[in-house]
Amino acid sequence: MRNRSVRESVGSIVLGFELIVLFLGGLVAWGLHVAPSAVVITGGVVLIALAIVAILTLRYRVGARIGFAVQVLAILAGIWVHMMFIVGALFLAIWIYAMYSADKVERQKHNETENPQ
Repeated sequence: MRNRSVRESVGSIVLGFELIVLFLGGLVAWGLHVAPSAVVITGGVVLIALAIVAILTLRYRVGARIGFAVQVLAILAGIWVHMMFIVGALFLAIWIYAMYSADKVERQKHNETENPQ
């Protein structure tokens, strides 16, 4: 079993929690009939699938970019379910902080292995 990077660990936690929120947001959109059922279900499934792809590709830089796209799309879902503007913005802030912090920890670990005291 390979060691996961801090970016993978933290990113998968954020996206994992967001998967629950996206599912529940899709249920709210469906229950409020904000759009035809097929559109709501398709949009929800695509967004959830994109989050899963981001989790699976977090070992590469593209995974973080896909994760960022999920955050932006979650905010845009606020067009139909207005609370998603707030929820999406909160997850975007968490995502940015998590990715920044993970990179910082990775750099520190890298520097410590190169220059042991």
